[in-house]
Amino acid sequence: MEFIKRLPRQREFMIFIIIVAIFVAMTFASPVFLTRSNVITVLLAMSVNILIGVGMANLMVSGGFDMSVGSVSAFSGAIAAFLMTIYHVPVVIAVLAALICGAMVGMFNGFIIAKVGINPFVTTLAGLSLFRGLTLIITQGRNISSLPAGFNAIGQTVFLGVQTPIWIALFFIVLGELLLRKSRFFRQNYYIGGNEKAARLSGIPVDRMKIINYMITGFLAALGGIVVTARLATASTTAGTGLELQVITAVIIGGASLQGGEGTVLGAVFGALLMVLINNAMNLLNVDVYWQTFVTGAVLLIAVLIDRMGKLRRERIVKAA
Repeated sequence: MEFIKRLPRQREFMIFIIIVAIFVAMTFASPVFLTRSNVITVLLAMSVNILIGVGMANLMVSGGFDMSVGSVSAFSGAIAAFLMTIYHVPVVIAVLAALICGAMVGMFNGFIIAKVGINPFVTTLAGLSLFRGLTLIITQGRNISSLPAGFNAIGQTVFLGVQTPIWIALFFIVLGELLLRKSRFFRQNYYIGGNEKAARLSGIPVDRMKIINYMITGFLAALGGIVVTARLATASTTAGTGLELQVITAVIIGGASLQGGEGTVLGAVFGALLMVLINNAMNLLNVDVYWQTFVTGAVLLIAVLIDRMGKLRRERIVKAA
């Protein structure tokens, strides 16, 4: 009974109710909505967002965030494509090189933030431009196509009627949820995000944890870039544009706080699903595509306001007690 009483106060539960409401409304509004092709489209659209969102949720729990994930995603996809098409590097080695690049980018961001002490927003915003620029330098501003069939299979193989990107996202959802909820190592991020000074005094290696968190986020951003590149069979110079905004919005909607100490992988998944459903509904209802960017910004603003109001409410409760 206590669990049932607490359930309506959980952010994940409220998002789930909103998602169900959209499903019901769109079932009547569009006969195409529940068709298999549209469901697969929705799942594919959210797969990369969720993949990167798993890393972002863990990162935001610790009090950080990463504005460079979209650029890192494009950069990693371009690295893999460049190695395979120009130097004819085997697919496995090219993919590993791209994943290592993503992790190294994350380590670079984490080092600057943890050791040098530069603000995460400034550091990763610089990374957004830096790695987008490197992507353009590598590709000379042109898309790279004619990729090996073995590489394209990463994003195009169908297993049990479902494409690979969805299975990859599902694997990392389960892994991320288990680690963040059950692993003693990753649960330290809640203490770091809640009170970094107290976490240091209690013996938690805060700087090391920050660097590891950014490395995980960079690795998953690189994996997302590889999946997208393989699915489209092209390394696009514009891939991942605006992805950071979509992912951060989804994670905040899912219950993460910009101040850290809160959030779950499951909440990030629900947030990503809600964002994709809104965009899908707008497409099916023939709403102008330019409104989608506006809606993304509006939803982010609303999510931040809800987070802020919830924080103030909790502070008033603590003071009253």
